[in-house]
Amino acid sequence: MSTKPVEAEGPKNKGRLTIYVGSAPGVGKTYKMLQDANVVKDKGIDVVIGLLETHGRQETLDQVGQLETIARKTVTYQGHAYLEMDLEAILRRRPAVALVDELPHTNVPGTSKNAKRYQDIVDIVEHGIDVVTTVNIQHLESLHDKVAHITGVKVRERVPDWFIDMAREIKLVDVTPETLQGRLMMGKIYALDKVEAALANFFQLSHLSALRELALLEVADNVDQQLDENRREASGSPPEARERILVCANYREHSERLIRRGWRIADRLKADLYVLIVIAPAGRALSEAEQRDLEAIKRLSQQFSATIVERASSPNAIGETIVHMAKELKVSQIVIGQPQPHRGVVAMMRPNPVSYVLEHAEFVDLHVVTFMREDR
Repeated sequence: MSTKPVEAEGPKNKGRLTIYVGSAPGVGKTYKMLQDANVVKDKGIDVVIGLLETHGRQETLDQVGQLETIARKTVTYQGHAYLEMDLEAILRRRPAVALVDELPHTNVPGTSKNAKRYQDIVDIVEHGIDVVTTVNIQHLESLHDKVAHITGVKVRERVPDWFIDMAREIKLVDVTPETLQGRLMMGKIYALDKVEAALANFFQLSHLSALRELALLEVADNVDQQLDENRREASGSPPEARERILVCANYREHSERLIRRGWRIADRLKADLYVLIVIAPAGRALSEAEQRDLEAIKRLSQQFSATIVERASSPNAIGETIVHMAKELKVSQIVIGQPQPHRGVVAMMRPNPVSYVLEHAEFVDLHVVTFMREDR
């Protein structure tokens, strides 16, 4: 993580990315981004607003000041007109710095060549333009399961962790849960007719406190990792030998949770991530639902830059397959899911793969991830 100001960068081929991170809507990410942008503009830097979402908050709109705004374009989709960011106009204008709000946004079809706004931002950075953007911690892909457990809400629009790692600077915008609730009740976050429902759901004090802790820990971890990397580069020390983490997956949705958990372990250890997908033995075709889930698991693994290994196994030999691959790959840690409850006499007689791994893979640390209610 860099502490250099935007204007301190010299000539470069790619732009730099700055991300304002918050724990929840209403903490003031966009407000602070606009304030800082005006300071940069006053120093003679060419800053424009590529996309701004005020959500009807006049205090935020008042911070626009003298900043130039690039007009949005109108996109018609399924009979409705939408105002979306004009990526091509930003690239033509070619400012030094572009402000792009609402990072997790999914583009309306026909808006851009990209499906997601973070992909648009990558294009802008690739064209040598610095980008400043905003995001709340619940939209981070690897935290999806934890956020769902805390709030009961499954966040639909998510940002891959590799995008956050692109940032040269991450700025935490933080307020206390009590302050945030106070803003909500004053109508500064949502319309007053939505306040009661928000307080009963996402904006409970316990939820806000937990999300704030997640945001603080995530930014602190980012700082620690960057400092370690800077110290290593400054000392000229060679990279340390990388550990290897093995995630054991199949066709269940629960496998996505295992992959996210495995990635977070691998990220903190700077380890290589492998995803072992145990598939049905030859002769049994996957159902349409299983094939769909398998493709989703592969996409998520690729998003985390994991090496995917597929191995066929009978239900009775899953534990052996895992241990064999762990030895072959020389992994140091295994992430595995809690076995599903047995149904039927035949299923009850099958070996428990977790027990088998515990008995035969004494050379690794084992992480057993329990089910959440919706997985059952």
